[in-house]
Amino acid sequence: MSRQYVTLKKKERVCVVTINNPPVNALNTQVITELEQTFDKLAKDAEILAVILTGEGKKAFVAGADISEFPSLNSSSGVELSKRGQSVFQKIAEFPYPVICAVNGFALGGGLELALACDIRVLEENARVGAPEITLGLIPGYGGTQRLPQTVTLGKAKELIFTGDMIDAAEAYRIGIADRLAPKEGALEEALKLAGVIASRAPVALKVAKRVINNTLGKELKEALNIEANGFGELCDTEDKNEGVKAFFEKRLPTFQGS
Repeated sequence: MSRQYVTLKKKERVCVVTINNPPVNALNTQVITELEQTFDKLAKDAEILAVILTGEGKKAFVAGADISEFPSLNSSSGVELSKRGQSVFQKIAEFPYPVICAVNGFALGGGLELALACDIRVLEENARVGAPEITLGLIPGYGGTQRLPQTVTLGKAKELIFTGDMIDAAEAYRIGIADRLAPKEGALEEALKLAGVIASRAPVALKVAKRVINNTLGKELKEALNIEANGFGELCDTEDKNEGVKAFFEKRLPTFQGS
């Protein structure tokens, strides 16, 4: 698979996916396609237990969609563009194992939406995020109107979308967009540390945990608890559960096999 804008680098059971479309890593049509191809490929890789998504360079993680593609849009092509981005971002959100976003610099518009599609977000202290679509006479179209209110309070999500204003990393952390902060140029290193811890855990349990959390969002509590109980029960039949419990009693680290 030939990729122009998206690169992969595997380190043990972690894969770093980097968007490299200078100067600001804009999400043009080809970048979206390459992201889809990349995550399809990784979903078939039995060795990968965590993915880190980041942007090349110091200026931006992803500074948004490629606005040069916008002048020709009409209602039908706009719907098509939006649904295409939504589909790929949903694929990232539903990736079997945890996806960590390492945000370096700007994460604006589609860049923020891409970060929100990941499970955990690590922001460098100089990062800035925002949903500036309103300043173009548009709204977020790659899931931002849905994922942002699930991440912060409804009022704060509306404020960010209605104003289009950017906020800094400290504020993003305060309101819940950022899960961890890192020093300047340190987001990837922090993400790698976190991914290493995650990748050391029971593989089947990681997959079930993410599936259960994703599949219960928005559901009634009774139904959600039933899904959780079924996931817990499913894991009770695994060798990893047996190994984890045995290692606990033997006061040693477990050796998980992913079965």
